[in-house]
Amino acid sequence: MSKEITSRAADYSQWYNDLVLKGELADYSAVRGCMVIKPYGFALWENMRDALDKMFKDTGHVNAYFPLFIPKNFLSKEAAHVEGFAKECAVVTHYRLKNDPNGGGVVVDPEAKLEEELIVRPTSETIIWNTYKDWIQSYRDLPLLINQWANVVRWEMRTRLFLRTAEFLWQEGHTAHATKEEAIEETEKMLDVYATFAEEFMAVPVIKGVKTESERFAGAENTYCIEALMQDGKALQAGTSHFLGQNFAKAFDVKFSNKENQLEYVWATSWGVSTRLVGALVMAHSDDQGLILPPKIAPLQVVIVPIYKGDEQKAQIGVKVDEIIKELKALGIRVKYDDNDNARPGWKFAEYEMKGVPVRLAIGARDLEKNVVEVARRDTKEKNTVSLDGIAGYVQQLLADIQQNMFNKAKLYRDEHITKADSWDEFEKLLDEKGGFISAHWDGTAETEEAIKEKTKATIRCIPLNNSQEEGKCILTGKSSSQRVLFARAY
Repeated sequence: MSKEITSRAADYSQWYNDLVLKGELADYSAVRGCMVIKPYGFALWENMRDALDKMFKDTGHVNAYFPLFIPKNFLSKEAAHVEGFAKECAVVTHYRLKNDPNGGGVVVDPEAKLEEELIVRPTSETIIWNTYKDWIQSYRDLPLLINQWANVVRWEMRTRLFLRTAEFLWQEGHTAHATKEEAIEETEKMLDVYATFAEEFMAVPVIKGVKTESERFAGAENTYCIEALMQDGKALQAGTSHFLGQNFAKAFDVKFSNKENQLEYVWATSWGVSTRLVGALVMAHSDDQGLILPPKIAPLQVVIVPIYKGDEQKAQIGVKVDEIIKELKALGIRVKYDDNDNARPGWKFAEYEMKGVPVRLAIGARDLEKNVVEVARRDTKEKNTVSLDGIAGYVQQLLADIQQNMFNKAKLYRDEHITKADSWDEFEKLLDEKGGFISAHWDGTAETEEAIKEKTKATIRCIPLNNSQEEGKCILTGKSSSQRVLFARAY
């Protein structure tokens, strides 16, 4: 089965597509730019979603749902916001079809034109802040901590499964606060939630930072981000948290009476991650044999494959496997017993290797006699023969070891690919030959940032939050700089 996968070295982009398709995460759809998330891929997303949802609720947030359609005039109320999204919006202009009198199937009924066009949700700040105007009157109504799990549409011409599609699934948090300090604290708190999720559940190390003014979310005063590094040396923005200031409150006239009974505009944040994280997971960990999924969010954590001749051996193995499954499930481990007679054990091994199942148990009649089982781990491909006594506890610890090993391996790669550059020649050479994050000085101007992007296709991924002051000279202009920023080519 792995022979059907293009190697990373030969064509990284095709390797990624092969894994998404053959690993049964997603498929192309009849709608240009959109994808079908298959059951295995959706189970992976559900595990990610459920873990994040718990983290949101543990920090005081609640879920709600807002309309898919946004009146066009709402987007006109915040200038930077409409400018940032105008080129990506899908627009609904009519509300009815009719049969073509010339026999050409159905056509749009010209008599059914909407009085005002509706925008298919690219993000929900406008519709939500129009609603918050009615929900917020007093300081007693604050803070308002709401999250939404939804789909959004951003019209994309060049698409790639999970990484960039016209429609994608995500969550978007939208909070309102009485003070600037509270809103900034919320923005940073949610960035920490994203970083914790990426590292502890996805086993993907991230760098926390802030975006430059040119890279900020449209309508934000400041955008915080987590940046991850893929195995081809390209960066991927894995999550963003935005301090919106009072921009949307002023645009939609959302005021509250403070404790002194004076009217003030509220302070806002928004933050989100999407199904792009599935793409990050694939590119950060997998190999030329298929997916490698971290145990905490893998749809299946353990698969058990029996090896037998005849119904009698199958039945004997099945009795023991039932005991093992009961023990594993008691520990909350997601397990499948594949006793399907339509495929040979070798084919099953290859299939579950392709799908990235963290642990495989293979048990035959001889193993049963010896009271042992073969245990194979997906991340290192190591195999061990282990006693069936205490197997559930052994597997539980193995899953924890795999989770940690995957993080350690990804972190080692990431750390080895953060390199300082002090000249333009060195910067270009690193980009072309090594990739990864390049720590370099920048003069702080949007013009220089754009010039570097045009020359190299590298962007400033972030200004790290733990940045230290360091005097230097901009790699392009030679002008003075007080700190390094992280550049990379990115998805």
